Amino acid sequence: MPAADPKFLKYVDEHEDAFIARLKAAVEIPSVSGNLEYAKDVERMADWLVGQLTDLGVKAEKRGIGKHTLDGKEVDLPPVVIGSIGNDPAKKTVLVYGHYDVQPALKEDGWDYEPFTLTPDPKTGRLYGRGSTDDKGPVMGWLNVLEAHKDLGLEMPVNLKMIFEGMEESGSVNLDKFIESEKDKFFAGLDCMCISDNYWLDTKTPCLTYGLRGVNYYEIKVSGPDRDLHSGVFGGTIHEPMTDLILLMSKLVSPTGEILIPGVKELIAPVTQDEQEKFEKIHFQMSDIQGAVGGDQTLTDDTIKTLMGRMRNPSLSLHGIEGAFSAPGSKTVIPCSVKGKFSIRTTPNLGVENTTELVLKYINDEFKKLGSKNRCEVSLGHGGEPWVTDPNHYNFRAAHKATVAVYGQEPDYTREGGSIPVTLDFANILGLNILLLPVGRGDDGAHSTNEKIDKSNYINGTKLLGSYLYELAAEKKD
Repeated sequence: MPAADPKFLKYVDEHEDAFIARLKAAVEIPSVSGNLEYAKDVERMADWLVGQLTDLGVKAEKRGIGKHTLDGKEVDLPPVVIGSIGNDPAKKTVLVYGHYDVQPALKEDGWDYEPFTLTPDPKTGRLYGRGSTDDKGPVMGWLNVLEAHKDLGLEMPVNLKMIFEGMEESGSVNLDKFIESEKDKFFAGLDCMCISDNYWLDTKTPCLTYGLRGVNYYEIKVSGPDRDLHSGVFGGTIHEPMTDLILLMSKLVSPTGEILIPGVKELIAPVTQDEQEKFEKIHFQMSDIQGAVGGDQTLTDDTIKTLMGRMRNPSLSLHGIEGAFSAPGSKTVIPCSVKGKFSIRTTPNLGVENTTELVLKYINDEFKKLGSKNRCEVSLGHGGEPWVTDPNHYNFRAAHKATVAVYGQEPDYTREGGSIPVTLDFANILGLNILLLPVGRGDDGAHSTNEKIDKSNYINGTKLLGSYLYELAAEKKD
């Protein structure tokens, strides 16, 4: 029997139009965090959120988190918006996170609609607009839950704390410092946490996410002469940097995706029985990934191996070469210095530090074998640790029951191939079990043109978030 108050669920159905209007108002504020031109709009979005939360009975405020350089100017970072409602010591206290900033978007990028105008498609029920699914739709879902309880005079089933940031799309600068500074203040007394900033694996099956791969981004710089040279004059007389670089990059990963750096394979955590069973239950077909990539280029036709390759095993990808001639035409140049870029998506046991040690040693050793007179420098551009949590925690049990109650089906348990660095910051600093509870579908097109959220996902997502809080209140702590 669902734990959610039926009056709450009925209210959501009856106020569908008002909830869509709320999302429309949010989408119309172009809160692009990575462009100084939109700085006032980002601030306006924060003010709008504080106003909404305050009207809904939340004690809310903006908090500054420092400065950064944007478009060559030092400016204030977008503020975080924090809020709390309820302080009953007999209730669990849950922290929810979302972000109110969005990626850039212009109509001429290929949008069918104005990106900062929420545009419903009456035939499909899709709601198009920048931020509709990433992440304003889920944030509005939390506001919708609060509105329903306020208007119905219902007490919230848990104590709720909220943090909404305005810098997620630009690296969440200084958020970790804010979390650390408020660890024993605003963030004191928390039992668990929920983040809704990811998506279903497909378009049909809800999921709960309990892991994220990390990412280490590397550069190999090979330098030789002090200027670019003519291949007709100097070809065959010198060690060419591009030749050295391509040889080095060819030694990083095989055509079948095997990472060739010694020691990496040995660090991969073995698959547990519980994990194997969760992967076997995921609703996934090879056609799902083939449709997503626009062809049949998968390394294997085995669904479990494909899922593990995407979610729980490390991968190495080559991204490009800087300094090489790439313009149209035929230019017979020998570049004097080139930089190769690659990344490793890391998993538990493969952290930033130990993986980087293996990478640096291997590439430097391989370069020595070339006998080249060029110079080679390898560096880590940035690194983010992998994250995995206990999917059997009462936090996940509550979300599982809520999903069944709202959607009538059990959720898949997934791990994301990408990274959400703030998850690790919250987990490490606050020591919480964190649930990733997606609202949108796998085809929503976050960061892309024609980003959308299906109306059914937005409305049912509101029910899901609210039902999760009721189920969380009913769960016994482990």
